[in-house]
Amino acid sequence: MIYETLSCITEEINNYFKRKLQINEDKVILSGIVNQDGSIAVQGENKIIATLINIERETVVQRPGTAAGRSFGTPVGPPASINLYVMFSAYFSSNNYAEALRFTSFIIAYFQSKPVFDTTNTPGLDTIIGKVIFEMESLAADKLNNVWTTLGAKYMPSVVYKVRMLTFNDAIIREFRPAVADIAADSSATSK
Repeated sequence: MIYETLSCITEEINNYFKRKLQINEDKVILSGIVNQDGSIAVQGENKIIATLINIERETVVQRPGTAAGRSFGTPVGPPASINLYVMFSAYFSSNNYAEALRFTSFIIAYFQSKPVFDTTNTPGLDTIIGKVIFEMESLAADKLNNVWTTLGAKYMPSVVYKVRMLTFNDAIIREFRPAVADIAADSSATSK
């Protein structure tokens, strides 16, 4: 559900940029910034990287007295509601700093004009998700420094959004699709 939400929003932003800026390439990618080995996770430069930096349980919507259901004889708790914190970082070459600032501004303008995503204004959004709301977060300098230190990266122009709110229950578990690692033709099957 987290991936489906963030990939859908990333695609929406890319489509918006393509229309407004008359460009063909995707400028926003959903990715970590740094790999576990410390190498840069993104191939190429001049991109906005959308990175999940935190998941927070939403406590306001917990309804006391919600009855737990039963599924296959196992007790099921009430749905869990969460908020996501997503950072949009401008990963541009050092001689392209002005473009980094420009695209950071574009991200802010985009979410200012469209903070709410639902199935009516975002057809690609899964109906199980329903609706998400993007709210800009203001991080103090020390907290922002902690985020970048934790990520293991040098500071880049960036903006953080709180994404309200995803509700989890076992209905989101539909199927598992392993990633395709390599596609190889079976020569014995094709030669017959």
